Order: sequence, then structure tokens, then C-alpha cells
Amino acid sequence: MTSSSFASPDAIRTRFSRAMSEMYRAEVPQYGTLMALVADVNAAARRADPALDRRLADNREIERLDLERHGAIRLGTAEELFTMRRLFAVMGMVPVGYYDLSVAGVPVHSTAFRPVEPEALRRNPFRVFTSLLRLDLVRDEALREEAAAILARRRIFTDGCLALIEAAERRGGLDDEEADRFVREALETFRWHGEATVAAEAYQRLRAAHPLVADVVCFKGPHINHLTPRTLDIDAAQAGMPERGIAPKAVIEGPPPRRVPILLRQTSFKALQEGIAFKGGTGAGTGDAATDGTHTARFGEIEQRGVALTPEGRALYDRLLDTVRGEVQVKADGSNAEDYMAALARVFAAFPDDEDTLRRAGLAYFRYRATGKPGAPATLDLDRLIAAGFVAAEPITYEDFLPVSAAGIFQSNLGDETQRNFAAQANRAAFVRDLGTEVADEIALYEAMDARSRTDTLASLRRSAVA
Repeated sequence: MTSSSFASPDAIRTRFSRAMSEMYRAEVPQYGTLMALVADVNAAARRADPALDRRLADNREIERLDLERHGAIRLGTAEELFTMRRLFAVMGMVPVGYYDLSVAGVPVHSTAFRPVEPEALRRNPFRVFTSLLRLDLVRDEALREEAAAILARRRIFTDGCLALIEAAERRGGLDDEEADRFVREALETFRWHGEATVAAEAYQRLRAAHPLVADVVCFKGPHINHLTPRTLDIDAAQAGMPERGIAPKAVIEGPPPRRVPILLRQTSFKALQEGIAFKGGTGAGTGDAATDGTHTARFGEIEQRGVALTPEGRALYDRLLDTVRGEVQVKADGSNAEDYMAALARVFAAFPDDEDTLRRAGLAYFRYRATGKPGAPATLDLDRLIAAGFVAAEPITYEDFLPVSAAGIFQSNLGDETQRNFAAQANRAAFVRDLGTEVADEIALYEAMDARSRTDTLASLRRSAVA
């Protein structure tokens, strides 16, 4: 079989993301309501800002906006993470970035599987934030051993899925029929199961250690716990959620509202309380009878993406956010959310809020292109070329995540909005070992996009001048 007869990874990724969205909409009806809200907000934002609408059209991002989703899963073992990497590779998704969520008291570390090439991102930027449980952060040794034993018994991938992954690796791809089967088989790993694999008593012990530990350990697989559409105006989406019967979290995670959005802002509706059946008896579900109970894990999320920041820009962002969190931390009931948002706006006034300053100060990454204006001068000075209208500089979208924001979403949807600062306990080396490969450096990816577009644009202008 030749490579030309294979379905492209981009096409498989699009089929999978659409199938995932349909499955999650059926499982969590409020997700459909959220999708309708985001579609309305995005349409209104495009009508209100013709320049934004034109930029989206020029960059072929309107279709991307309609397709864009990110999901999140939580894995329990190194073997699960290793195989999940192989599964996502079939869809052209690679691990990008390392996230230590212990900085907010969440016992996981994570990466994001996503496409990395500009054209693949335009076709479908589907990404999955993938966390691995860190049992080493559970203090109770007996509980750690019990959790490890429960996880060792489960198999989260179907035989059909594993066979198709192996076929794709061996032959370099899947044909159309195989790709459709792969999507169906892979989807089973992410499906919700209302039956716990443990007794209620074991579930409660694990939940007492941390609610997320119970969510990861006590079920047949890593059910997708949210899917996230991208909005052009997250403040409007946050305000519109209650009008549609959705209760949003108290604060939007990330930077404050700005003229030029930076990095990532996220909000969500509270996780659903769902009925589950526990296994009877004691220990890890050794009995035959089932008892009814509830579990809280799955929710809906909205994100707004801005420009990717350089290391200098990110250092400024982190410093300002630390200042805000040192002054005001959101309470469990969200009663001081307005105080937090006011502090956020005041402190972040120190972060430049126009594209030209962000670019000139080296705080953000941009993609450059020749505008086609005739008569470009013989200069390699991009600033002069931009000022004269021969080159356009457009923000490069941030495709990744923020550990503090991700942890804030996790905490909120585990029933606690309280912000806390914890000591970091990163273990990147262990994560990379379990993953089976190094994670890509997201900053290096943005740097390469910026540099490549500079080089290509100047080369294009030189060719035009010679012609």
C-alpha cells in the first residue's frame, strides 16, 4: 500500500474530533447549549469588529474557529500514557509542553497532544490536554498501593484500537475504511461509564485523598471530562451563560480583558453530579452487588485564545499574575470574585496592550507576510517595511495551556473555587520517561514560526525587487 492511499492524519483528526463532539453532546446535553452560545457570541463579535472578521478570513481561520475544540483526559499509569501517545500520533498529534499542576495542589502532571505545523493547525487544531496521575503525591502509602493495584487491572484500549495503532505504525498510515474503524474504536476509550470499578467504601477513601484521584482510579477508562469550543469574546460568553441556564465559575482564568488578547482565558460551567453504580462488598469491588451513588467530574468549558508570548513576555505575565494572587485569592464561594478581577485589571495595566508595542518590545510572536503593495524599498528593516505598508505583522495564536489556569478549572469543577499557592513538585524527567519521548518545546515552535515568516517575507520582497 502506498502513502497516497492513506487517509491523512489531518482528516483522521477531524473525523475523530467531530465524533468526540457528537458523543459528548449526547452524554452532556449542556455542552450543546454551550456550543450554541459560543456560536452566537462569535457571530456577534465578528459583526462588531470588521477588522477582526477580515483578519480571520484572510488567515483562513473562520472554518478553524468553527471546528476548534480542546478536550481533557486523566490517565492513571505510565503504560496508558505511552499508548495514548501512539494513539494520538495516528492523528498527527504530538506532545507539546510539560505542565506541573502540583503548583495548585492537583496531583497530576500533563502535556498537550496537538498538531504543530501551521497548515495542520489551520485544518483542525484539535488538542487534548492529557494528565497523568501522580500517586507519589498521595501521602498514605497503603492508599497508594491500593490505587496502583486497581489501575493495574484495567485495560482502557480496545483490542481493535491497539491493532489499528500497530498497523498505522507498521505501514505508515491507515486507509479510509481503517481510519473510520480507528475513530470508532478509539472513541470507546473516551466514553463515559456510569459503573465504578470499586466499592463505595474504596471510592470514598480515594476521594478523601483527592477528588481527582477517585476520578482517575475508580472507572473503566479516562472518560473525556470536558470539550472546549473557542470564543472570540469570553466575557460575553461568561455573561450569557446564566441566561441559558448554565452556572459559570466565579472568575475567568488567565489574563484580564484586553484590546489585544494574550495567551489563554478560560471559563467553565460547574461539573455535573452524575449517578454511578458502585460494586458491592469491600476492597476494590470484589462483591457482585451494585450500590447507587454520585460522582462529579464532567463539565463544559469555553476558551479565548490570544497571541503567543516570548520568554520575556511570559516572564512579565507570570510576575504580574503572581502579584495579583498575592493580593487577592478567590474564596471557595466566589464571593470576592469582583475584587480579584479588579486587582487583575489594575496590575495588568503594566502589560502593553497594542500590537506594535508587543512586537517592538519583543514580548509576543508575530507572523509576517508581504502585502503586495508595489514599490517596496531595498531594505531589510521589518519595522520600516511594516510602517510603510509593505509588510503585515499578525499575532501568532497561542495553541497551548497555562498550568495555573488549568489547575483553577480543575479545582472549580471538583467543587472548590478557592485559589491556593503550593510549592511546585515538577518531575519532568519521570513524565518524559513514562511518555516514551521528549515533549516539544512550545516556545521553540512559536520562535520558529516567527523566524520562518520573517525570512520568507524578506526573500519574497527581494525576489519582487529583482523582477
